[in-house]
Order: sequence, then structure tokens, then C-alpha cells
Amino acid sequence: MSRATKKILSYYAGENPGVLANLYRFLETGRLKGTGKLVILPVDQGFEHGPARSFAPNPDGYDPEYHYKLALRAGCNGYAAPLGQLQVGAAEYAGQIPLILKLNNSDSMYGGSDPCPAVTGSVGDALRLGASAIGFTIYPGSAARNEMYEEIRELSEEARAVGIATVIWSYPRGSGISKDGETAIDIVAYAAQVAAQLGAHIIKVKPPTAHIEQDAARKVYEKHGIPIATLADRIRHVVQSAFGGKRIVIFSGGAAKGEEGVLDEIRGIKEGGGFGSIIGRNSFQRPLDDAVALLRKVQDIYAS
Repeated sequence: MSRATKKILSYYAGENPGVLANLYRFLETGRLKGTGKLVILPVDQGFEHGPARSFAPNPDGYDPEYHYKLALRAGCNGYAAPLGQLQVGAAEYAGQIPLILKLNNSDSMYGGSDPCPAVTGSVGDALRLGASAIGFTIYPGSAARNEMYEEIRELSEEARAVGIATVIWSYPRGSGISKDGETAIDIVAYAAQVAAQLGAHIIKVKPPTAHIEQDAARKVYEKHGIPIATLADRIRHVVQSAFGGKRIVIFSGGAAKGEEGVLDEIRGIKEGGGFGSIIGRNSFQRPLDDAVALLRKVQDIYAS
């Protein structure tokens, strides 16, 4: 076991051996193994945004096996997807890469302001597919947030009982906050804290902006001089907000953008002490060779 992996696992000393073994698998898989950094491929966008919006830029992506191949060739630490997508290829690629079964999802055909995803998979499905973790999205700021909090409490308890780790996508959204507030520094840090309090082993949030949403929070940020001017400053604060850096916090790749835009963001995350990235559209919407090359450049930044 590498020194970095050993240190991170020490943060989870209260967990059972099965959960620790699955966290170890993520940390010791792929090109970043042993560095304490993670680059994970998530492909839930077909469910969340629709097939054309997700896969038309690179039609190979309509085939779920493409994403297994991409994650493996690029040397990712893991691959996350909903039940149907993960089932296609789970047998052929069994044991070759840690899997995260996304247990709740929603579509974009209903335009309500307060999202509440449906539970679309089970811990039993995760066991059957050989997954190392379950994934679950919460939407702090939604009127339905308490329902999501209760659902993940029950699912993570069930997952722990069989040694499976929990990954929480903590995405502030809903009538309780503005559009700018979804990525505001105070809100993203708060979202990371909520996910940690809900028992997440790995927390996924969006890279935060310098906007401050809540007036009460703004007074504290100003009074205590919390640095938020640069992306690295903001990443550092978000990681600090997840139990003083004792929970793995990784950052989404966000909307599709050019290669330099992706890499500049990764440099900021790395400088701020982020544990890594979970990059979907910015990778799988490119041809396989280009996608592999981009993910390896990302990994090289984290490994440097």
C-alpha cells in the first residue's frame, strides 16, 4: 500500500473492512494508483440530459461498451453509470475497473424547479454487478431535499452492511437558491459538508465560483478573511469544509469546453488540494483516441 493511500484510508478507520477494501481499489487502480488522486469517468448523462445531447457529438458513445473501453484505456480509477448502462459490459469487463452504480437519476423532460430524482437501482444490483460503490445525487436547495437525505441514509446503511462504499453527488439546485448560487463558494462548501455529514466516503461537487449566495455567509467570509479569489483558494476551502480534508472530495468537469479550459481548471483543483476529478462530457464526447489523450493529460497534472 502506498503512503498516500494509507494516509487516506486512515481517515476512514471506523469503517468495516469491506468498505476499506473498496476504497483501496479506487485508490490503487489506473495510472494514478498510489498517488492519492482519482480521475473517474461518469456516464449518467444519457438518462439526465437525453441521448442526442449526450452522445451525438461522438456517436460511439451510444454504445455503453465504449465507456468501459475509454475508462480502461485511459487508466481511470473508476467508472460510474446507472443500472442499465452498467449492465452492458459488466460481465465482459468484470473486475477490470472499480464500478460505481448510480442509484438515483432524473430526466430533463420535466422542468420543475425543485428536482427529486427517482431511485433506479438497489444495493443488491450493485452486489450483483460487482460494483465497489453506490452513487447517489442530492440537491441541497430543493424543496425535496429531505426526502433525498433520508433515501441515501437508508441506502448507505445497507451498502455499508455488505462492504460497499458510498459516493454522493452533492449538487445545490432548486427554488431555495439562485442559478448563480448553484456554484457559489459558500453553497458548494455547504454542499460538501452536508454530503460528509450524510456519511459519504467520496464527495462529488462542482468547482465553485467566487460568488457568495447567502448574506449571513458573506459576513463570515468577510470577517474572517477567508480567501476565495482564485479557484485554488476556493477548492482549498471546499476540501476543508469536508471534515478538514478527511473526506475524499472530487470535482465535476461540468459543461463541455475546450481542452485548455479543462486543463486550466484541473490545475486549479490540483493546486487547491482537491482529490481529483470526475469528467464525463468533456471526455466521452470526443473520439476514443482524443478522449484517452485528454484524460491522460488530466492524470499527468494530478501526478506531477
